[in-house]
Amino acid sequence: MKINTKDFLVQEGVQVKLKKWPTLVKPAYKSKGQYQDILAGQVKELSELQRMHYASNSYAVLLIFQAMDAAGKDGAIRNVMSGVNPQGCQVFSFKHPSPTELDHDFLWRTTQCLPERGRIGIFNRSYYEEVLIVRVHPEILRSQRLPDGLLDEKTIWQERYRSILDLESHLHRNGTRIIKFFLHLSEEEQRKRFLDRIDEPDKNWKFSLADMEERKFWPQYMQAYEECLSATSTKNSPWHVVPADDKENARLIISEIVLDTFKSLKMHYPETDAKRQQELLSIRQQLMKGGPSRN
Repeated sequence: MKINTKDFLVQEGVQVKLKKWPTLVKPAYKSKGQYQDILAGQVKELSELQRMHYASNSYAVLLIFQAMDAAGKDGAIRNVMSGVNPQGCQVFSFKHPSPTELDHDFLWRTTQCLPERGRIGIFNRSYYEEVLIVRVHPEILRSQRLPDGLLDEKTIWQERYRSILDLESHLHRNGTRIIKFFLHLSEEEQRKRFLDRIDEPDKNWKFSLADMEERKFWPQYMQAYEECLSATSTKNSPWHVVPADDKENARLIISEIVLDTFKSLKMHYPETDAKRQQELLSIRQQLMKGGPSRN
């Protein structure tokens, strides 16, 4: 099955209802072997495009991953980006903010980690946590040292959406292309994956009682995601809702979306002008003579 990436795109202005978005679709592969072959081909193509991206040094690319626990963010990043030169890629995970970070605006800590031109930045969770977990747990908002007059929960989320949209518009105008993924996992599949983490010793470290506590807030998280996706998916920085119950298929979809974005940049290697060609020809002639160099 050919992957049509537009099937997973959240159009600007659309009100998202996650119950209408599937967590499982017909896979793009028929066997484990075919999955590995398809992914290997995508990884190779992405590696080639990444080299051109690094050499052209014109755009920056930022990938943002958001999801419920156990949706497969880490595995998707690891598998899809496995062929990319580490020199041209940076991965950041954002946990509970530090005291220093709490002394700044909510975008400060992530802004410091934005990718340079020619590089790929990956945010495993991001500034979107500030309108997701903080919304589900308003006590976190009250710990952020904001002036009392700015803590109106009737307006603050829309204000934060506006701050995010302004930031992403600014980045787009300055050559950063943002691709946003919400890995859409079903509650039942999360339950199965939590059981796997308990039953398999090498996965025990991935599970904690805090994960179970967060699971109790599933409906509140779904509402927060719906409002966030609806408010912040734009033509230039769109969200993609990726069915995540099948990890392998999710990786193929993510990889295809990333490839589509890179291809749309119409990159090319830097052209060599006449002066540079003459310089290279001179160096070549010296090298053809052989022997050690002389100062």
